[in-house]
Amino acid sequence: METNQETRRSFLKKTAAATMVAAFPTIVPASVFGKSAPSNRINIGQIGFGRIGRSHDLPEILKVDFAQVIAVADVDRKRAAMGKEWIESQYAQKTGKKNYVDVKTYADYHELIGSKEIDAVVISTPDHWHAQPAMEAAIAGKHIYLQKPTSLTIREGRQMSDAVQKSGVVFQLGSQQRSAHPWPQFKRTCELVRNGRIGVLKSVKVGLPGDPAGGNPAQMQVPENLDYDFWLGSTPEVYYTLDRVHSHVNLDDRPGWLRCEQFGAGMITGWGSHHIDIAHWGMNTELTGPIEVEGRASFPTSGLWNVHGDFNVSARYANGVVMEIGGDNPNGVRFEGSEGWIFVSRGNVGVTASDPTAAAKSGEKNEAFYASDPKILGSVIGKNETRLYESPEQHRNWLESIRDKKDTISPAEIAHRSCSACLIAHTAMKLQRKLRWDPDKEEFINDPEANTTLSRPQRGRYGTEKVRS
Repeated sequence: METNQETRRSFLKKTAAATMVAAFPTIVPASVFGKSAPSNRINIGQIGFGRIGRSHDLPEILKVDFAQVIAVADVDRKRAAMGKEWIESQYAQKTGKKNYVDVKTYADYHELIGSKEIDAVVISTPDHWHAQPAMEAAIAGKHIYLQKPTSLTIREGRQMSDAVQKSGVVFQLGSQQRSAHPWPQFKRTCELVRNGRIGVLKSVKVGLPGDPAGGNPAQMQVPENLDYDFWLGSTPEVYYTLDRVHSHVNLDDRPGWLRCEQFGAGMITGWGSHHIDIAHWGMNTELTGPIEVEGRASFPTSGLWNVHGDFNVSARYANGVVMEIGGDNPNGVRFEGSEGWIFVSRGNVGVTASDPTAAAKSGEKNEAFYASDPKILGSVIGKNETRLYESPEQHRNWLESIRDKKDTISPAEIAHRSCSACLIAHTAMKLQRKLRWDPDKEEFINDPEANTTLSRPQRGRYGTEKVRS
């Protein structure tokens, strides 16, 4: 029986095989396949040093001995300097050598990408700055770890995925629920579902919260350390206020841009990219999308923050499975079949302090992983059944894939499809009516109004439309 990894590999080969073979010798220095001496390691540039970069991405990268972080870029000079100091101090503690690495800083990530010293980049920027630097890194031959979601719009996501596949670089999305650390229950759930342990899959219920209204809209002076025009990027020019950008003091604060539609869609992409990706994995719909979607949502009518609050979305797929997404469901993913159900979540294990956690279910011993019949959870997957990709940890999987020249667990096309499903849901939430979707053409069927949401105008010199090979 063909495994999920083999299916994914055959798809990617059809679209990128010609460039993949040719690109690897020039993109990956031969030195990275040697021993773990500093000169033989994968040299990484960190793009964006904020909450996720410092608390999640960099700590995991620093655990891998055959990689080293040698540069950091940020449009906020204070954050770039903080990144340099923090990375150097981490290496000093790890090695006992005070001057183990001299981290270079850049105000413009293009200069980092253009450096011949850099083999790969980690992109931990705001959502509206995901697709463009990923495309540019791919064109420059740099391997890419990209924080979710992949893009601000479906058009950007398609451009990004195509650029990555054409270049042949190794791409990984920060969809860490797929990897064994720290949540092995997600892969286990998807294997059980894919192998029929709950019978024929009928529906999937995804629990996601909304965001609150609020934010201080008062216009403020742009801090001298911030290149605000660069930070805004392709989005419209608006005045600066702290609550639409980020803290200049505390990297642990949840930044205001997460709650502004100018820079992202809110929780539907912020956490939806995680849970809907798992739903796709269990449904075996990783390379497609829904065919019909309907949604409702509340949106703030005052204040600075304007992403969605409470919402409910229903999406039907070609295989007959219906996915229901919203805050009425417990935070997590529940697969319901003809012979039972399985619920999976992170439980109380988060990445950051602000992560929403699953509410405990009365009478259940393990809120992160339970089923209609406990025997389902202990079922053995036979050697001839579907076995899903095994990844120890998302960042390590990326680096091992660079070293070993193999696919990652979350390559660009799968990453794009999980994000596009979120964005399709968001359009339904905005229009509040039933929409039909063509997952092959990636457009709404006979609906010009809905299709206006597939892209956004891009300002000035910024945006994926400005990227050139």
